[in-house]
Amino acid sequence: MANIVAIKKDLHQKLKLSNKRNLKHVAGQHIIPVNAAEFAQAASSFPIVIVKDPDSERFRSVAMLGLESGENLYYQEDKWLGLYLPQSIAMAPFVLGIDPDKEKTLTACIDMDSEFVGEDKDLPLFDDKGEETDVLKNVQQSLGRLYDNERLTDKFIKELVENELIQELELNVNAASGENKKLVGIYTVNEEKIAGLADDKVLDFHKRGLFVPIHAMLGSLSQVNRLVQLRNDSDGANIKGIQIKPVKAEDKK
Repeated sequence: MANIVAIKKDLHQKLKLSNKRNLKHVAGQHIIPVNAAEFAQAASSFPIVIVKDPDSERFRSVAMLGLESGENLYYQEDKWLGLYLPQSIAMAPFVLGIDPDKEKTLTACIDMDSEFVGEDKDLPLFDDKGEETDVLKNVQQSLGRLYDNERLTDKFIKELVENELIQELELNVNAASGENKKLVGIYTVNEEKIAGLADDKVLDFHKRGLFVPIHAMLGSLSQVNRLVQLRNDSDGANIKGIQIKPVKAEDKK
């Protein structure tokens, strides 16, 4: 369980960060958040899809790292097998959180239980005078960019929802053993509706750069084959084939 606290000079002046870190914290994650600004790069490695939060019904964009819960096919034997490392993963053990001293204000936080954090590590967060080091300043800037990108992604997904451009998918996985599984609760952009947008809407989307993440998301679905390859190269159950198809209204009845 993470122990996330706001970074404060008076409490953490001697705190340091390990010079060498790994990605063990994502070993059991089958999906991880990605934002629209990184879709184009992330699409080189992962299927990018939209999922719905079961509690809030809020849509969010994620990269698929596995074909079932607890399976990360991109992190094996302490090695990251993707061509791209998503921002949300790279920031650990840092996150944005609420500043306990300033209401409704976000600040840089750190996981105090992380094995990469401690007074005996390599990179200080504060210097001998109590001033922030370049390490901490760079973390704060990166967290700020990540926050801005996440806000823009929320607006992007809201745009898709309002224009009824989201399409539910199902993945039918055929195992070599003969067992068949169906993955549901996955969404993407409806390609047919994108093609049918009115000219003024196309121009509007183009001017605002919305087609870049849209096409990146659509193109990334081919990376499902990469998931199959990684599964078959690992110790998991081999997959004979996988099919992606849209879920039609009549299929939900």
